[in-house]
Amino acid sequence: MPSRGRHVTMLTEGTYPHVHGGVSTWCDQLVRGMPEVDFEILALTGSGREPVTWELPSNVTRHTAYPLWGLPQGPAAPVRARRPLRGRERRRFLDAYEGLLLALLDPDSDRDFGTGLYELAALARQGRLTTALRSEPALRSLMWIWTMPHLPTLAARPTVHDALTATDLLEHALRPLAARIADGSVAHAVSSGLATLPALAAQHFEGVPFLLTEHGIYLRERYLGYRTEAQRWPVKALMLGFYRELNTLGYVKADLITPCNQYNRRWEERGGAPTERIRTVYNGVDPALFPEAGPEPETPTLSWCGRVDPIKDLETLVRAYAICRAELPELRLRLFGPVPAGNEDYLTRLEKLAAELGVTDGVSFEGRVSDVPSAYAAGSVVMLSSISEGFPFSLIEAMSCGRATVSTDVGGVREAVGDTGIVVPPREPAVMAAAVTELLRDGARRAELGRLARQRVIDRFTLNRSVDGFRQIYRELAGARTPRPAPPLAPLRLSIPAPRRASAALVPGGTPA
Repeated sequence: MPSRGRHVTMLTEGTYPHVHGGVSTWCDQLVRGMPEVDFEILALTGSGREPVTWELPSNVTRHTAYPLWGLPQGPAAPVRARRPLRGRERRRFLDAYEGLLLALLDPDSDRDFGTGLYELAALARQGRLTTALRSEPALRSLMWIWTMPHLPTLAARPTVHDALTATDLLEHALRPLAARIADGSVAHAVSSGLATLPALAAQHFEGVPFLLTEHGIYLRERYLGYRTEAQRWPVKALMLGFYRELNTLGYVKADLITPCNQYNRRWEERGGAPTERIRTVYNGVDPALFPEAGPEPETPTLSWCGRVDPIKDLETLVRAYAICRAELPELRLRLFGPVPAGNEDYLTRLEKLAAELGVTDGVSFEGRVSDVPSAYAAGSVVMLSSISEGFPFSLIEAMSCGRATVSTDVGGVREAVGDTGIVVPPREPAVMAAAVTELLRDGARRAELGRLARQRVIDRFTLNRSVDGFRQIYRELAGARTPRPAPPLAPLRLSIPAPRRASAALVPGGTPA
């Protein structure tokens, strides 16, 4: 039965309700803003043992942590899940897998990523995909395709170790295909990428409506992240191809896409999303919860609030502060926010940078604060130095508090700020420092920008407007479609002959015998 928008399965990855941050804040706002809607939270996590850091309201009827690592999840009994595929089942899987690999590594080929993905989803729902992907025939298929003469991966001379690494990463990434979404729900993935996998499968097999919201640009952040990964090029080519094709499939298949800014919308249109299925819904804040901050601190101070993470590029902020400090010796930099698990080394790097620049005595890491408006009030100017953002809450919250801002020109930042703050290029500490110094020397301008910023939030970016937009969208999607029978899965026919698997063996050096 249609849910009439009163049952929603929210799909998250590495955010709500296990991690604090802008996306998690948005999720919590949505859930609390619609007490009449029953939410199930399906959270993709690392190990599944991550603590819940948000107090879940009563309309969250179920919360499931779905680990990408650790033991595989799935409905099948462990013995059956470990049983290798045989005969026709194995051939069908290998045809689907090889077609998917070709789609990832050769975008100009005629192989369809979605067809292969849905075949693998059927196996995942039986609890059999992990065993199939980790089998020797699957490993041989990967090595065979990697070393095709027309593919650039051949020149990198992929090894068996590369194949084992790539298989491990891909198998873990595909695990969410086994997750099920409750009947009668709207599936709401709150990021592109892995969170869309259960939604794509439920849409394909049961006709569940699929809503996609993007905050940051998931694919862009994967490309940024893989620049520093240790894997060799063949592994990176495979995984980035996977994220590219998954991102495109999500854009094409989603019943509605709701970017939080026009920047994301343009990216989605270029990625293949039909224009008529994109609707921008800006993030919002409650101006009553983020009131005017009042007088500035007596000591000139730069304030930053967020999670300590490389994507926030706090190195640039520390460098800009050091430049400003040379002209304004009393200036302080206060950084408010938690250090997520795994980012401890990044914090150490920042502390070392401050020491190298000779500004340790002026930089303070304040940790997470419960009174977030006080973090903005602590600054004469509020900073944002990220290299990737959607429509950042820390920015519109600071604006609501009436503080002047200096922000990097990424994502929807310019849309948020308008003419009420200063926007500078990312990764340009000297430019950022010049903007800060100019603003700190002009108290009248800071006050006027702060006043205009708060008014802009009240006029355009309120929480009520944002929540009401999604309330209507849930109703539309629930009423627009009803569950349909699963379409038959046509067998794949590859024009490239398969390798002889019965006698083939992997030899040292990584090429099929």
